[in-house]
Amino acid sequence: MTDSFLHKGLRKKLVAGLRSKGIDNEAILAAIEKVPRHFFVDSNFASHVYEDKPFPIGAGQTISQPFTVAFQTQLLDLKKFDRVLEIGTGSGYQTAVLIELGATVYTIERQRELFTKCQEILAQMNYLPYAFLGDGYEGKPMFAPFDKILVTAGAKTVPQKLLEQLAIGGRMVIPVGDSEIQEMTVIDKLSEKKYKTSTFGRFSFVPMLQGIEK
Repeated sequence: MTDSFLHKGLRKKLVAGLRSKGIDNEAILAAIEKVPRHFFVDSNFASHVYEDKPFPIGAGQTISQPFTVAFQTQLLDLKKFDRVLEIGTGSGYQTAVLIELGATVYTIERQRELFTKCQEILAQMNYLPYAFLGDGYEGKPMFAPFDKILVTAGAKTVPQKLLEQLAIGGRMVIPVGDSEIQEMTVIDKLSEKKYKTSTFGRFSFVPMLQGIEK
């Protein structure tokens, strides 16, 4: 796992592009500049990995484009030491960005192939989330409540169990929609039964599925 001067230069260029697209949280931009995205994708995509594009990572899943990672993270309004539940570990790239920002991350992946692969990569990079093979719709009630919940797959509806695991005063960022296009949705939990919901544009995510893929 080599992070060359070329890779670092390409990340600087990527960050400049994200800034021009409206990402203005300097801590997030610094995290994206620091985390080597090329560690999380197949070597076949090495020459394009710092373009603002998604790439396949196996098991029918993708690594989100850097803008989407930055946009969701910016909406999350992270504070250092926030306890974050991430639904859909995927490649582990978003996980690394969250940890770089000082979050304590609990992350769930339903695809065994991806779960095993990403844990090896994250460990080699000394990013150590609390990681689980499981059903994201169920969340992790034994570790709740969470300050923030980040969902990195498109859900047809907002899972009730995740709402229950969000702390009062906490925030969930989740793409919601019936098709290949979802609305980026932010849910702020104001009290045990009261929520404020806002939307922030249309995105395309792989679907959020139930159960564990064997």
